[in-house]
Amino acid sequence: KHYLEKHTILNNNILTTIMPTHKLYMDSIKSCYLKEFNAEVINIDGNIIELDQTLFYPIGGGQDWDQGILKTNDKEINVLEVKGRETINHLVESNHNLEIGQIIEGGIDWERRYAHMKMHTAQHLISAVAYDLFDCVRTVGNQIRQDRSRIDFNPINFDEEMISNLVLETNERIKKGAELKVKTMSRDEINEIMPPERTNMDLVPPHVENLRVVVIGDNLDLCPCAGTHIRNISEIGEIEFLGKKSKGKGTQRFSYTLK
Repeated sequence: KHYLEKHTILNNNILTTIMPTHKLYMDSIKSCYLKEFNAEVINIDGNIIELDQTLFYPIGGGQDWDQGILKTNDKEINVLEVKGRETINHLVESNHNLEIGQIIEGGIDWERRYAHMKMHTAQHLISAVAYDLFDCVRTVGNQIRQDRSRIDFNPINFDEEMISNLVLETNERIKKGAELKVKTMSRDEINEIMPPERTNMDLVPPHVENLRVVVIGDNLDLCPCAGTHIRNISEIGEIEFLGKKSKGKGTQRFSYTLK
């Protein structure tokens, strides 16, 4: 029940079945708060470790990866980097001594994870507020990091008053609070609620019909997303504007941190 589907590929005339990693953090908003898990080592390639399930978020969607440890036989092995989409690859220290079939205990760096959760939810909220304030401006890029993040908007040319209004309105909504939830929705269901340009539906491959959607409040924001998020926007605290930068062709970058 943990996997959506199996993938069978032909490699050197040998049929190989690849089982996608069960991404525990995607199950619900509550699961984003889990810090430890158990898993089985299913493949090893040098210092790249594959597990049957994981709490480690891989780099993607603008969000940086989780770090932490894998524990087995009283040994702690540092997880340095995490990549992948269907199959998640954990880059660990080269002297790990892990073996296929071993059961490990995984633990994520909670301070890093929680910072990403707040930053990513803040990005969704800022994008929603900007869309409402500035003639349906689109979010065309973002980067979520632990200490600072950024959003690329298009088309727009921010002046000081616009920046001030964006920050003020976003922080007012944070103070009021709104719960988040995760849903699985079809393209048609999403498009009935949010305009396709708001959800960047054109960037989703046409063959993908059902999507994981993160919803803030009563559709204050609704966006397809595989990232990690907080339970309520009140946990964000307060956003602080760091600067803007022109990225050409009507695109401007809005950088922020949390305090």
